[in-house]
Amino acid sequence: MKKFNKDKLPSRHVTEGPGRAPHRSFYYAMDLTTEQIHQPFIGVATTWNESAPCNITLRRQAQSVKKGVASAEGTPREFTTITVTDGIAMGHQGMKASLASREAIADTIELSVRGHCYDGLVGVAGCDKSLPGVMMSMLRLNIPSVFIYGGSIMPGKHKGRDLTVQDVYEAVGQNDAGIIDEDELDLIERAACPSAGSCGGQFTANTMACVSEAIGLALPNSTGAPAPYESRDEYALAAGKQVMTLIEKNLRPRDIVTRKSFENAARVVAASGGSTNAALHLPAMANEAGIDFDLFAVAEIFKSTPYIADLKPGGKYVAKDLYEVGGVQVILKALYEAGYIHGDCMTVTGKTMAENLDEITFPKDQDVIYKVDNAITPTGGVVGLRGNLAEEGAIVKVAGMTRTKHVGPAIVFDCEEDAYKAVNERNYKEGDVFVIRYEGPRGGPGMREMLATTAAIYGQGMGEKVALITDGRFSGATRGFCVGHVGPEAAVGGTIALIKNGDIITIDSDTGELSVDLTDEELENRKKSWKPREHEYGSGEIWKYSQLVGSALKGAITHPGAKAEKQCYADI
Repeated sequence: MKKFNKDKLPSRHVTEGPGRAPHRSFYYAMDLTTEQIHQPFIGVATTWNESAPCNITLRRQAQSVKKGVASAEGTPREFTTITVTDGIAMGHQGMKASLASREAIADTIELSVRGHCYDGLVGVAGCDKSLPGVMMSMLRLNIPSVFIYGGSIMPGKHKGRDLTVQDVYEAVGQNDAGIIDEDELDLIERAACPSAGSCGGQFTANTMACVSEAIGLALPNSTGAPAPYESRDEYALAAGKQVMTLIEKNLRPRDIVTRKSFENAARVVAASGGSTNAALHLPAMANEAGIDFDLFAVAEIFKSTPYIADLKPGGKYVAKDLYEVGGVQVILKALYEAGYIHGDCMTVTGKTMAENLDEITFPKDQDVIYKVDNAITPTGGVVGLRGNLAEEGAIVKVAGMTRTKHVGPAIVFDCEEDAYKAVNERNYKEGDVFVIRYEGPRGGPGMREMLATTAAIYGQGMGEKVALITDGRFSGATRGFCVGHVGPEAAVGGTIALIKNGDIITIDSDTGELSVDLTDEELENRKKSWKPREHEYGSGEIWKYSQLVGSALKGAITHPGAKAEKQCYADI
């Protein structure tokens, strides 16, 4: 019995009627049967590549997705897109390609789906920018979609303790400081990453994986199992089946993802001590859905959310530990029971968040996740800041930190490399505030992460004694008093461009203040003598990105989003 009517599905434009005989001939060339040609076409998009361990299992998982689609009378069409992996791009010019890759991922998935008229989408992603990039494409296209995370890496082991790549970056600083020798550094680097999968702490990949469940685009519990586990294939199979159910019901991403959904997602980020990059990715995803949800909206949610999951880098556990006590659904359950989660939000299960959470029991005899009435700290692990140094806001991760305020003199650098050199040469002192500028979305270009620098500072034992602010951003693995996303950025004449060595900067995560001790008059005088800087990219993709990208306030987006949409792809 024919289950699906293609009269309103996009694939009718390439499969139905005499005029599409040439198109069907291509499908016959790929050994599709007549029945398969006339079924719904499902794009199975992966970010598989051999660039990093985050991505190398995605091809395997895609095969399970395809089996699920086929078993539910759909025709899967697999394709891949790029990934730029931050762990390898970090600390050099390659990082300028990282954030731009998020847009490229969303754009290439859109183009492939549009060009071939797919009816639904399952996206399989494994690295920092690929997760939001894939989800952005789902919201942009608005065809029935299910997201699948590739899974985290297993923790490394060295001298009886768990390791992540964060430990390797910090070990570099320890080696520079003479705390460990090169033999010990070699042992740490060999032990830290023992399997396929994304970085194991609550860094950006795992943060956005939690977001995918909290926002309703991923099946409950689907993000938890580490990449090597065969149970990942079971979830992939289920995702393939579920996308066909969504087509049957015509349940689309923008039916699922609402303003309340974004609030749920932001709650989970804060409660888990997640990556500050979420404050960039959530607004960008909201733009694709035509929803107003900028950095300040994210920060408002962060400010009122208790920190309840003791995860690295601020805590002591890794993603595998979170999975073993029940995963992100347990975090959601704890927040929901305390009134922090909107239970009426729809999810890809076809059920509401509340209905999904009814099946979850909070685990006993564990200290990975706490109930809200016994929270690690009463407010979230990520805080928004604002002041005369950041009129468009900034973000800082305070999870696991012992101090909430820093006042000190600025030491100013116009690129990360110069700051890193100063750290290596110990050309700084206790109390200093590193100011790294011209690293924003437009001025970098590309808004680089500063993990190499911050980890080196921590490795030297100075992580709790200095602070750092930048119009760039930080890795989810960053810890310490590190403020990112400062806006307006230096490239457009923001206050951060006017700072001089010795200016006194105040960072206060309790009051949400980021300011410099200068009068409005003095800032105005400095602005008169400021001149824009040219970056070194005069052509190519990085140049193109610099021409299009907007501020971090709205997620460093490159197009107007759904509010300016004249025709939704799903309705072509």
